[in-house]
Amino acid sequence: MRCKSLFVPMLSIGLLTFNVETVNAVNPNSNMATNHQVPLEDFFKKPEKSGFQISPDGKFYSYLAPYEDRMNIFVQRIGTDKIIQVTEVTDRDISGYFWANDDRLVYVRDDGGDENFYLVAVNVDGSNEKELTHFEGVRTGILDDLEDRPEEMIIQLNKRNPQIFDPYRININTGELELLAENPGNYTGWMTDHDGKLRLAFVTDGVNNTLMYRETEEDEFKPILTTNFKESLDPLFFTFDNKKLYASSNLGRDKSAIVLFNLETAKEEEVLFEHDEVDVSSLSYSNKRKVLTAISWYTSKRGFKFLDKVSEERYNNIKKQLPKDIEVGISGHDKEETKFIVRTYSDKTRGAYFYYDSESKELTKLDELSPWLKADEMADMKPISYTTRDGMTINGYLTLPKGVKAENLPVVVNVHGGPWARDYWGFNPEVQFLASRGYAVLQMNFRGSTGYGREFWESSFKQWGKAMQDDVTDGAKWLVKQGIADPDRIAIYGGSYGGYATLQGLVKDPDFYACGIDYVGVSNLFTFMETIPPYWKPFLDMMHEMVGDPENDEDATNMKLTSPALNADKIKAPLFVAQGANDPRVNKDESDQMVNALKERGVEVEYMVKENEGHGFHNQENQYDFYRAMEAFLKENMHK
Repeated sequence: MRCKSLFVPMLSIGLLTFNVETVNAVNPNSNMATNHQVPLEDFFKKPEKSGFQISPDGKFYSYLAPYEDRMNIFVQRIGTDKIIQVTEVTDRDISGYFWANDDRLVYVRDDGGDENFYLVAVNVDGSNEKELTHFEGVRTGILDDLEDRPEEMIIQLNKRNPQIFDPYRININTGELELLAENPGNYTGWMTDHDGKLRLAFVTDGVNNTLMYRETEEDEFKPILTTNFKESLDPLFFTFDNKKLYASSNLGRDKSAIVLFNLETAKEEEVLFEHDEVDVSSLSYSNKRKVLTAISWYTSKRGFKFLDKVSEERYNNIKKQLPKDIEVGISGHDKEETKFIVRTYSDKTRGAYFYYDSESKELTKLDELSPWLKADEMADMKPISYTTRDGMTINGYLTLPKGVKAENLPVVVNVHGGPWARDYWGFNPEVQFLASRGYAVLQMNFRGSTGYGREFWESSFKQWGKAMQDDVTDGAKWLVKQGIADPDRIAIYGGSYGGYATLQGLVKDPDFYACGIDYVGVSNLFTFMETIPPYWKPFLDMMHEMVGDPENDEDATNMKLTSPALNADKIKAPLFVAQGANDPRVNKDESDQMVNALKERGVEVEYMVKENEGHGFHNQENQYDFYRAMEAFLKENMHK
């Protein structure tokens, strides 16, 4: 039950998250970058090695590394120098991978960014590679890697109906599929217990969600709890006897808490932990020792509480061997839980991977992700907060160029995608890149950003382009009032929903922003809802309640006013648009509409389309092109 679904949150930008660093060598007299700059490519080139994992038997570790500029799988026996290249993918990075058993790995990929992910299995020596689920127009999700059944996994496919997913058992050697249950049409997900038995299902009518439960696989699923989508009981995993459920729940409360849920009574039995500032949704456990290990949450930075002395002592043994200002996380381990992969990071370094032996307590460095970038040359990412015009407190992060007085700076307002997601503290390559070029970068968790409770999330409903947009602009105005921002040199940039916010910012506040960069952003709320992927269709009623219903006259009026492509006549500032031709979430037509609407007015728009990309650019050469164009565009429009 280790593996989670491959599905990506709605409207999440889905870009690769690098963790590199930036030299902010700038001239304090001019607030402009000098000639002493880290090359653009250094921020965005592939890491030397990343994604380290350890085999179940603890004999090998594996990692992703570039081969012809694409991330491929390599394997190395622990204690030797011999490296085996397992895959030779050259068209597109491997999206992710894991050890299915001691001898075989499974990796995930798609075609040209279409997000129809499929599975490929391969032996540890690179032999017997087999595509398992490469069906046209079909998307694969992993439900359970069946740790104790090394030849099988449980997956879900929308093979029978593009809008819904059925669960299957699959043989990772032959690809043979066994249908475990047929989705009647309104099931949106499935969950197994620790024995790999399909015990839970999730149902929606569009706005109400129902938890379905069965005691054994011979029983029928029966509804035990129905809530409006605004309330949630999110199952994490079963108790070790498979009779109850650990979950993250906001039932009867604003902030989600970790609870023990009784499946027979359909009631919360115990609250294990809650936080008064933020949602808590992460609970870890030891499969070997059958104990809960830690709870974690995120305010401006990560916090956690240990539930188990063994895990706490291990963490402390690792931590004391590393610098104090470095964040530490366990990213993998063998089946016996004696050998661990450790990942480090901070806001100024992408970090490194280490191998930790819990018996010897020895920590061995495996590799830096981006050794060509130096942490002491990077900019600090500082947590900030400000108050909006209607009294809402917004949290975020401010990154100032290194070596420059924080006065009268050019600013890039970087709006996250989602919109029901959030920004986090940590290394962000594009933020560090922009700071290295002399820009202050403001990121904000505007209303609707996740993790701050139900009330904060609900305050975003039907506020696309309205109060949500005001939160963004109010952050930039706060920087002006602080004297940090030059009011004549403020740019707005974002991907996905952030791209929408860029366009709407130029529409709603045409004299405030000097320019905008829209990366795979929505431009027309009507056509956006008409072109969503088929597997989003069951959630369309919920989207109508959260964004707007085109069939409702009042909503339709608001949607017209907040669709940038329908209000292009209000835009005055220069605009750069970037789009992947195969984007399944924000159709290319969204960008085409925006560009054409401006061109009809005689306004030239810089427009970059990559034919082999989807919702965000993943191929390294395309990333280079995008950020080179961004740098030139900002230089032309912000440094006059």
